[in-house]
Amino acid sequence: MSKNINPFVVSGKIPEEYFCDRVAEAAALEKALTNQLNVVLTSTRRMGKTSLVDFVFDKSTIADRYVTVFVDILSTTTFREFVMAFGTAVFDRVASRSDKLRRLFATLLKSLSASFGYDPVQNTPTFDIRIGDIHQPEYTLSEIFEYLEKVESRCLVVIDEFQQITRYPEKNVEALLRTHIQKLSNVNFVFSGSRRRLLEEIFFSSKRPFYQSAKALRLEAIDKEVYFAFAQKNFNNSGKYIDKEAFDKIYDTFWGVTFYVQRILKEAYADVSVGETCDVALTEKLIDDYVGENGTNIREELSHLTEVQKQVLYAVHKEHLAKNIASAAFNRKHSLRSPSSTQTAVAKLLEYGFITRNENVYSLSDPLLNLWLNCRR
Repeated sequence: MSKNINPFVVSGKIPEEYFCDRVAEAAALEKALTNQLNVVLTSTRRMGKTSLVDFVFDKSTIADRYVTVFVDILSTTTFREFVMAFGTAVFDRVASRSDKLRRLFATLLKSLSASFGYDPVQNTPTFDIRIGDIHQPEYTLSEIFEYLEKVESRCLVVIDEFQQITRYPEKNVEALLRTHIQKLSNVNFVFSGSRRRLLEEIFFSSKRPFYQSAKALRLEAIDKEVYFAFAQKNFNNSGKYIDKEAFDKIYDTFWGVTFYVQRILKEAYADVSVGETCDVALTEKLIDDYVGENGTNIREELSHLTEVQKQVLYAVHKEHLAKNIASAAFNRKHSLRSPSSTQTAVAKLLEYGFITRNENVYSLSDPLLNLWLNCRR
């Protein structure tokens, strides 16, 4: 029995028939990993990095031969939290696969012996790690890597938002991780992140421990014509239609960012009945509704910025592509306090991901924030 599914998927794994393009990127990632290369995968936020990794990991060439682990470290703030997240992910994705792997995990992770228990209902061992259980994070990390080395199948580990390690108070995390990783023979890594500048500094600066240790793979926006063909096909398959101008409105408004384009297409597909067409008027309404829906979240994010940081953010938004941002002329034009305070604010806005830098040109990172600020004019 066929499933009644909206073909524009925005959460969870995307079935292959509803996965748009990324043919070259998927092939490059698969080739690198099957040839024992580490990969640094970058893009702007919501461009589809995780979906790409899931898509490749579901391929038989990976799924049948490798054990895969996904660790999201965005919410971690210390090295101990990193080790906790990593250990939990390895237990959930590797050790839980069999009694043999669970026993090996319990045997090798001696520093976390107190975290192991037993579930009499499920008749299985449990692993309940807490931050206070990690007394020697460096030693525990070495035990986790030792465990992965002894797993019979080759392991592929994705560390998402890897640039977060640069914000830890511990100063030797990069060197420590690099020392362990370069010794591994049974594990390869995908270092994924949405802060391109930070990741490039980590992996392509000759002064950093991870210098030239991973193959670079960057996700750009899906080609507009390819994306329209995908959208048109999925509308047509259900006896629905979408105007080219309507699709262009969605794509251009959201700068081709995959999540946002998918989200509006999903709403449009649901609103259009069989035999009807999605036109520009409908897409404009859906975009306006979506901006309004997210207004509270955006205001909450902005509330964490200082007054100076907000002023600089608004100046960058007004310029669209802001140049010579530290000049006296730029500061006078936008009534900013001083070039030095502007530079300090810019550094924080880059760190927080509100703006991005290409050469010496600054712009907003998020098209949704750009739309919301447009509405405030």
